[in-house]
Amino acid sequence: MEALETYLDRKHEELRLLNGSLSTPLPLRYPSSPAEVIEQKFQLAAALKAEHALHDWALTETAWAHSGRLRAGPFEFDYDYQRADLAVRGPSFYQFVASEDDETIYTASGMAAISALLLATRPLLPDADILTLPGTYGETVELVESHARHLRLITLKSSPDEVEPSAERPRIFLFDSCTSAAAFEATLHCEKPQLDLTVFDTTCFSNGSGRIRRVLSWARRWRIPIVLVRSHTKLDSLGVEYGRLGSAVFVRCEKKAEASKRQLLRELVDGTRNAVRLLGSAAVPAHFPPYVGTTAYRQLTDRRVAAMLRNSRRTARYFASALPGSSAELHFAHGLYVTLAPSTRLDEKQTRSLAAELCHDLSKTGLPLRHAGSFGFDFGAAEWFNDRPRDRYVLRIAVPDLPTSLWDKVSQAVVEWWSVHQSKSLTK
Repeated sequence: MEALETYLDRKHEELRLLNGSLSTPLPLRYPSSPAEVIEQKFQLAAALKAEHALHDWALTETAWAHSGRLRAGPFEFDYDYQRADLAVRGPSFYQFVASEDDETIYTASGMAAISALLLATRPLLPDADILTLPGTYGETVELVESHARHLRLITLKSSPDEVEPSAERPRIFLFDSCTSAAAFEATLHCEKPQLDLTVFDTTCFSNGSGRIRRVLSWARRWRIPIVLVRSHTKLDSLGVEYGRLGSAVFVRCEKKAEASKRQLLRELVDGTRNAVRLLGSAAVPAHFPPYVGTTAYRQLTDRRVAAMLRNSRRTARYFASALPGSSAELHFAHGLYVTLAPSTRLDEKQTRSLAAELCHDLSKTGLPLRHAGSFGFDFGAAEWFNDRPRDRYVLRIAVPDLPTSLWDKVSQAVVEWWSVHQSKSLTK
């Protein structure tokens, strides 16, 4: 359990890190509450963005007036027209030690990264199967169904072992951090997966997560080419959503891997970079957080996510006992949110209204639960969620790193509100 004092000390360190990235730091006060933490943090993020804009006032899409290298904190950029040839030098967001042979392509969002990558597979892996696990990010599935029709979508129950490989059709495995903990573990224990490529969406895992390292070891063991795709808007900006930013990291193949697989990865790098150019989805230099890469940043990110995971485990246990009939998926591999299933079938609009009503009622009592999509904020967030495997909409509660006792109060309030609301729904 994390006490309020410990939480405020940790958050003060986060504020100091942000403030230290300003060329002219602001007067910084020690926060007295979570609400003050959030207020100061977003003010500092705004100041950082404003300072960048003022410093690079002559910066345009073609960088016509800038002499020398463009910078954002530890990152350096080179580009010509429309950032189509954007080159980025700087620290990796991931905490594992990347090889010099690994290639990183930054994009304007996580979806931009995976869109460009899947587009690049078309000439290289035509008529391929793409295997997905239950819980795979809904927009990624929608992307495949609508705009990557050269890929035949196969939804698995737990692991790639379920489908026999075909000599005629290459196999791409989309390994998503949104999947359930059970499916994640089943995949890493499957025997001799016959895969031509793994696309690993790491967005919901901390950039230093041991699960990322386990998946990389799994891919190396079976000599499977692997590309890491990620949105950096979520867990990589200390909760302030500094800017829309994504990446695709092409991890160097082991020397023992087949030459054809090494060649595939090289060609995918070129194809993805070209797709980013054609889609106009290159990253924006101003969206790179200037406080990334330091030891303090990595330590604070680790502590922040660890607190979220602790709170999430407590919430899952509590919801399972207090709302046994309403629990949907409580054990995602990432452990950052839980879901509740309404007693009556609701559509997307109705579930969104349910989330908004819950947050409104709890906010009136001073509890930090807000109606917001995504996760990784300094406050709890509720929103609708598409449970595709069961063809229904559920309520998602994204768990923050608030002090344990405070988040316990929020969890208890959610259970009380939910119980009353669902009872009313059943009697209508």
